[in-house]
This record gives sequence, structure tokens and C-alpha cells, in this order.
Amino acid sequence: MRAKILFVIFACLFLVSSVIEAEESPSIVGVYTRVPGQNYNYDGKKVEIIEFLSFYCGHCYQFEKSIPIIKGNFPKKIIWKTIPIYWGKGSPKPGEAYLLAQESGKGEEMKKAIFNAIFVENKNIGDITVLEEIGAKLDLGFDFSRRLRAGDKAKEAEDALSLAKTYGVHSTPSLIIAGNIMSSPSQVGKGIDGFRDNAIAILISILKL
Repeated sequence: MRAKILFVIFACLFLVSSVIEAEESPSIVGVYTRVPGQNYNYDGKKVEIIEFLSFYCGHCYQFEKSIPIIKGNFPKKIIWKTIPIYWGKGSPKPGEAYLLAQESGKGEEMKKAIFNAIFVENKNIGDITVLEEIGAKLDLGFDFSRRLRAGDKAKEAEDALSLAKTYGVHSTPSLIIAGNIMSSPSQVGKGIDGFRDNAIAILISILKL
């Protein structure tokens, strides 16, 4: 009798572990890599997407137009988080400006305005006065300028670079989907539209739509 009970217990444990493994390693369609050391994370309701971008990146500017399309395909099922990083000689200040604006609920407006400043108006977004002008247009007030000049978000901008290294992000834009699924345009190789369509395919397979 005791042996039968133990057999049932072990069988149940095996089934539970199999279910957990299946949830952690689902069959996902698309072009991507798994991030070593990071766990797959999907609660069955919403998928978190971390977007690593640089405000100096032309592909990031192009991808900005694709984000509403991705979100629109999965209403109320996506949590989108933007992490601004800077490469090489780029200034961290645009990212700091975005983070400050985000605190005031105007992160998306700041994101679009910074991209417009550099790629449409050909302005130097590393110049604090340019960012202050954007802040003024967004009604962020004097406190925004004070905190930007004081470097209130400098540490957070540095932490963003460290986070990018943790995920093995070497180019922008890059997406981290559901905790450990990484996709970037260079992986897909079909331009920004292909990158967008690949992200949608990945999300469909996760959400089982």
C-alpha cells in the first residue's frame, strides 16, 4: 500500500514538473534567441515586452511607427516597457529626459519629440537646451530642466546600460519578450517591417491566438 502511495506521489510530481517545463519552454514561432540566465515569464494573461532603444538610432526611429501596430494586434495583452540606452559617443541626456518625462506621464510624447528633433529637425539632442525646449513644449515645467541639469536620472541611465549587457543586447532596437526571448532586426534580416511581423508572430504563439 505504501509503495502504491509513493508511486502516485512520484507520478504526480513528474506530471507537475512536466507542466512547468512546458510552460517555461513553449513552442514559439519566429526568429529569436533565448537569453541565458533569464527565465521565460508569462502569466497567461499579459506579455511584457522590453524595448531597448537609442535616440540616436535611425532604425529605432523607424520602428516607432510599428509599435502601435504591434500593440493594436493584442489589445490589453501587452505590457510595453521602454529602456533608453546610448552607445559610444552618444549623450545619456536624451534618455534621462525621457525617464523624467515618463514620471510625469509624458514618456511617449517625449520619445516622439526627441526622435523628431534629431531625425526631422536635425537638432543636437545631446544639447540640454534642445531637451529643455522639448520639455517646455510638453508643459513639463521648470522642475524638468532643473532635474535634467542636476542629473537626477543619470544613475538610472547607467543602470539601463548594465541591464542591456545583462540581456546581451548589442544593437538597437532589441525586444525582450516574456522574460527571455530576444529579437532584433539583425536576427530577422528583413528590415523593420520584417522585425515587426516577427514580433507579432512570436506574440501570437505565446498568447495562443
